[in-house]
Amino acid sequence: MPLIILALFIGLPLIELYFLIQVGGEIGALPTIALSILTAIIGTWLVRLQGFGLLLRVREMMDRGEVPALEVMDGALILAAGLFLLLPGFMTDALGFLLLVPPLRRWVIARFVRVAPAPRYPGPGPDRGPRVIEGDYRRED
Repeated sequence: MPLIILALFIGLPLIELYFLIQVGGEIGALPTIALSILTAIIGTWLVRLQGFGLLLRVREMMDRGEVPALEVMDGALILAAGLFLLLPGFMTDALGFLLLVPPLRRWVIARFVRVAPAPRYPGPGPDRGPRVIEGDYRRED
């Protein structure tokens, strides 16, 4: 696992740099920088818009007494999308914009919920009764 993380920290910036150089060679350096800044601005606006919508949904659910578990995961993906959109580069921008598509986010959450193990809580069973701790006491005044 540490080797994979190291490869991502080294490989992803190199790939981003390669794409930036290629695009800069085609359209020029200043338009490439402007395009990178434009994607960050548009992405920030979209993240803010979807974040406020999510916040309203969470408040409504909490007012009804429901637990907004899936909405919290949705918010985490919107936060990740915002991070990807703020990083310079076209691959991270593409990933960030993909995470802003609600059906794709729902698909990612469904995959995560299906793959993640459910927590195990010991429930009442035939061998589990109330927990009793026996002891003696003496009152001294």
